[in-house]
Amino acid sequence: MHVRRGAELVTTVPTAPTAPTVPTAPTAPTVTRRRARPSAFTVTLMLFAGLLAFLGAQNAGTVVRAAFADGQEGRFVPRALSCVQHPGHESCVWTGDFSAAGGTVLLRGVELYGSDRSTHRAGLPVPAVDVGAPARVYGPGGSGEWMFRALLLAAAAAILWSQYGRRTRTPRPTRS
Repeated sequence: MHVRRGAELVTTVPTAPTAPTVPTAPTAPTVTRRRARPSAFTVTLMLFAGLLAFLGAQNAGTVVRAAFADGQEGRFVPRALSCVQHPGHESCVWTGDFSAAGGTVLLRGVELYGSDRSTHRAGLPVPAVDVGAPARVYGPGGSGEWMFRALLLAAAAAILWSQYGRRTRTPRPTRS
């Protein structure tokens, strides 16, 4: 059977006796698009975003526990003060021993996060929390380390969004 569609002559072969076929409206041709190859800058940017995500997520459990001071409570006995001087700034940290609430010394030679020259005196115990960090204990108020980690993760997400989140899509053709 031959059917004319505009200037085209279409041949159809019926498989069984059926009612005469009615020509349908032509459909839009399917367009396949190849993705453009990413530039060296884009690849470098994605690697940098991956590095930021890795650094931000590293030891996330310990950082979250430190933020809430969630760990074994005890006492920190400051033994030595270590200071580093920068132009216009001095940074100090107390090193000492951490003992559990029962008095058993658990960690020797650990740092107390957030300590400074004027915050403690050698030999006078202060409350502390062991959150599982290998060389550091925290005060009962927790720590603010999570803010820097959150900033790293947010920067990685922003880079990824700038590359892949804002893509505009071509609207599909509407049928009349």
